[in-house]
Amino acid sequence: MGKMDRPRVLIVNPPIYDFSAYDFWLRPVGMLAVAGMLRGQASLTLYDFLDRRHPAAQNKKTEKDPFGRGRFIEQRVDKPTVFKAIPRYFKRFGLPRDPFQTFLRESPPFDFVLVQSVMTYWYPGVKEVIEDVRQYHPRAKIILGGFYATVCRSHAQTLGTDVVVRDDELGPMWETLGLTEPKEYCPPAWELYPRLGTGTIKLTKGCPFKCSYCYVPVRGERFGTRPLEQTIADFEIMKQVGVRNVAFYDDALLYQPEKILFPFLDYVQQHGRGVNLHTPNAMHARLLKPEVARQMVQGGVKTFYLGYESASAEFQKQTGAKLASEELAVAVDALRSAGVDGNNITAYEMLGHPLADVQAIEKSMRFANALGIRVMLSDFSPIPGTPDGELCRKYVDIDEPLNHNKSAFPILFLGWQKIKYYKTLCRELNEKTFGKSA
Repeated sequence: MGKMDRPRVLIVNPPIYDFSAYDFWLRPVGMLAVAGMLRGQASLTLYDFLDRRHPAAQNKKTEKDPFGRGRFIEQRVDKPTVFKAIPRYFKRFGLPRDPFQTFLRESPPFDFVLVQSVMTYWYPGVKEVIEDVRQYHPRAKIILGGFYATVCRSHAQTLGTDVVVRDDELGPMWETLGLTEPKEYCPPAWELYPRLGTGTIKLTKGCPFKCSYCYVPVRGERFGTRPLEQTIADFEIMKQVGVRNVAFYDDALLYQPEKILFPFLDYVQQHGRGVNLHTPNAMHARLLKPEVARQMVQGGVKTFYLGYESASAEFQKQTGAKLASEELAVAVDALRSAGVDGNNITAYEMLGHPLADVQAIEKSMRFANALGIRVMLSDFSPIPGTPDGELCRKYVDIDEPLNHNKSAFPILFLGWQKIKYYKTLCRELNEKTFGKSA
């Protein structure tokens, strides 16, 4: 690489190894944010194994729903030894491996490769990418970031990368790249996708609440709102590449809504016609007042996901008192009054939590269903460092990231028959309310 040449940087979103995976507005927004900061300083190339619009995914069964969600390409693979007791097929999700190897073989040498993983237990996909990069571009320096690299740093350092970036501490990355961090804000590099239908955005950072199963309080990041002009820049660049469905990735979207949510929704209402907004990150329903619901609907929010977790007062008390049942009912009433159909309101309820004995799962499911909304079971993943994750050390070795798997841990903890019962009940309740298509 000559002095005047820009470094060639490959950005990779790896395939997923898991029992199940679905494109629920899943985008590598953290890595795209880093790519945005490299814009103009490096020659950037993106390879996203989870891009269902990639040419290698054409003519595959990756159908989407009206809001852009859909299935990934999948193939059965051998189960890791740790999952032998799990009576489910293990799969690889995403674009096939061969096209990536061909891409690497035919590409000029890359100087750096950035890789990320969202879930800790998805590291086998990271490992696969690293192996292929080392084979075809052995001189490239590999930089690994994301949630896995943050929570399981010691484990991540065993995969053979050159640099492991923890959280948003990007100093080692800039030093390795030999580049300078921009002083001005740079929106995520959504333009690296040739075609894109869905995107994600965050209006806030941190969370003021302290739920015992969540990693955000462990990070210790104080709640704050992003500048409106930054969120508008993010939104506009997504519009330019054809995004029509945008998911909020906030942990506390409804907290102090007048500071950023309302101004952002006003902007979308005026300038974002045809763009649908979604809330997959379990909103705090306690904060969903009638005025909030009205403004969200007017701003283009189409789907509403509420964190309910349990009807049990004891469970709520031990895990952070997130939401009482009567507060869920009030929130649903506010949404209904704003014109939202119950089919687009979903209550998340945790399955496989270590305090399941006081959780009253079935009672909770039936209560939410009686409100005329959807029920979705959110399988519990034991995250090291969180109070509830640490409770799980008596059941599994959580120093092995595979044991954080949200499909596996509930089965290991509660047993396959009980999990099967709850999942069947969930499906039956939704079908009873919304029909077989539910």
